[in-house]
Amino acid sequence: MQRYEQVSEFKERLVAVNRVSKTVKGGRNMRFSALVVVGDENGRVGAGMGKAAEIPEAIRKANEDAKKHLVNVPINGTTIPHDSTGYFSTAKVVLLPAPEGTGVIAGGAARAVLELAGVRDIRTKSFGTNNPINMVKATLEALRSLRSAEQVAKMRGKTVEELLG
Repeated sequence: MQRYEQVSEFKERLVAVNRVSKTVKGGRNMRFSALVVVGDENGRVGAGMGKAAEIPEAIRKANEDAKKHLVNVPINGTTIPHDSTGYFSTAKVVLLPAPEGTGVIAGGAARAVLELAGVRDIRTKSFGTNNPINMVKATLEALRSLRSAEQVAKMRGKTVEELLG
């Protein structure tokens, strides 16, 4: 019997693997924790955590968890519609739209999220902790708070032309 792997439209990126241990009666019990970011590079991105005795199993679990927690990101051309700030724990990430050709100017964990979200031009600055888990969650929080001009116009009951002047 042959197994066919389902081809996913999502790309995945392993951000961090951490060895965690629990001290039990017989000694230390080692496990691995993985942080994975998945995205379709077209406005959908998510992050997930997985923990298991072996690294590949932890990555698989993290991948499944990430697909359950997807965020839709409004993209304006190659950048984001407006600047946004995301907070998680002591991590703070500021996202600033950038002109075309700038590229993704972001540190490790935030870069993985933004590239898989499909943002091509953006400037970011992170404050506080550089813990990858908190950085990823703060970046996702900033992306979650973004609104396109169409969404804002619809919420206010106006047209896009009225909003933009």
